Amino acid sequence: MNIAEWLHRQARADGTRPALFLGQEQVADYATFHQKAAALAGWLQAQGVEPGDRVALFMKNCPDYLITLYGIWYAGAAAVPINAKLHGREAAFILQDAQAKLVFTSPELQPALQQAGGAVRMVDATATDFNAGQAAEPVVAPVMRDPQDLAWLFYTSGTTGQPKGVMITHRMLIAVSLAYFVDVDAASGADQILYAAPMSHGAGLYNMLHVRVGAAHVCPVSGGFDEMEILDLAAHFGRVQIFAAPTMVTRLTRVAKAAGREGAGLRSVIYAGGPMYLADIIEAEAQFGPIFIQIYGQGECPMGITALTRAEVSDRSDPNWKARLAGVGRAQTGVELRIGTPEGAALPVGEMGEIMVRGDAVMPGYWNNPEASAEALQDGWLMTGDMGVLDDAGYLTLQDRSKDLIISGGSNVYPREVEEVLLMHEDVREVSVVGRPHADWGEEVVAFVVGNAAPAALDALCRSQIARFKCPKVYVHVTDLPKNNYGKVLKTELRQRLKEG
Repeated sequence: MNIAEWLHRQARADGTRPALFLGQEQVADYATFHQKAAALAGWLQAQGVEPGDRVALFMKNCPDYLITLYGIWYAGAAAVPINAKLHGREAAFILQDAQAKLVFTSPELQPALQQAGGAVRMVDATATDFNAGQAAEPVVAPVMRDPQDLAWLFYTSGTTGQPKGVMITHRMLIAVSLAYFVDVDAASGADQILYAAPMSHGAGLYNMLHVRVGAAHVCPVSGGFDEMEILDLAAHFGRVQIFAAPTMVTRLTRVAKAAGREGAGLRSVIYAGGPMYLADIIEAEAQFGPIFIQIYGQGECPMGITALTRAEVSDRSDPNWKARLAGVGRAQTGVELRIGTPEGAALPVGEMGEIMVRGDAVMPGYWNNPEASAEALQDGWLMTGDMGVLDDAGYLTLQDRSKDLIISGGSNVYPREVEEVLLMHEDVREVSVVGRPHADWGEEVVAFVVGNAAPAALDALCRSQIARFKCPKVYVHVTDLPKNNYGKVLKTELRQRLKEG
């Protein structure tokens, strides 16, 4: 089934229900939402887009994002949402790798993409082509797709610094959406989902289930995360659900405490995407009440591995409540979870190993990358690369992240990618990038550099090549890097140096 069929059904069932908002202003009901998506699909077909083709979105959060996404699906194509925070060069690579037919962009993002030499046709989401698309002859209904057909091509950085395209099928989106109702939270047409995090990622992956129940979709006027704007919108609408990185939760808590706000209208905050420190979630719940739910997932199993319910987050009666609150919950409906060896053999309860998951929410593989697919998928199990422990009750605790992944502000940063950029500078002989705990961002990127390059020059180089959130916040010049007998840099020792100041 085409996941977009849910919008088609909702428009027929109750087309007058409010659907899309920019701030407090309604811009479309469900009938209009459907009509615009269907018209855009007709326009895409007239441009030569066929079922299975990839069409990209390099856009900031706005109501037209959802219209575009569903227009792509109505046409039977696969969407390639690209994080609007990425550098134009990074976005251009994704477009080329995905073999995208065209890309919808926000005006402010076009220059960076043009400078990167992107050859894919760009459609300004505020200009003539887009307006013509919404006025075109609409398709009658979404093009039929099989459950295993590609719906969403999600690019996640690899350890080599080269992004990999996770193939997300219509079956996966349906599985994750249905599991939400069972394991994460209730949702109804009386609710609103507020997109404060990028719609190209976790926040956007929750749009489908809210379309299914006829909820309202609210995009902040700021286009991003502004604490007071979120508090004001929640108070206005009254039943708001948001997806947020842990760093966003801590920032929202800090601002609310300073302003004397208790989060009126915030019904649910689903947090994921990085480590949530125990003290931070306790403080957040003390400020806002029992509105927090944690989930754990990866692009390869989006939003769908485990969940810690609001009751479990707020429970203080269980003797193990602190340990559970520091974990990520239990397996979601429709997936199997186990801890295994690197070879995939199951380990006993209580032993640390690699987190493995299988089920309908797990990807079939990476786009045009059979080697990486074979490494990640073993006998149907996704080898997540994350290390963890399961207890007797099935609660999962993440013990470590493999591959030295840094999560800053909810966004993934792979050190190898940053290191390769820094090594482009002629005065850098060696470099090693690690993460350091940060109160606001969860972690910040720190580069240990052997060489004479000035920090300002290194910063300019990074900003010309990669997204700003990946650029090191601190450059530490050293005479050499600690290494083992095999010549491998000991990043653990570098992190310890930072810990010791």
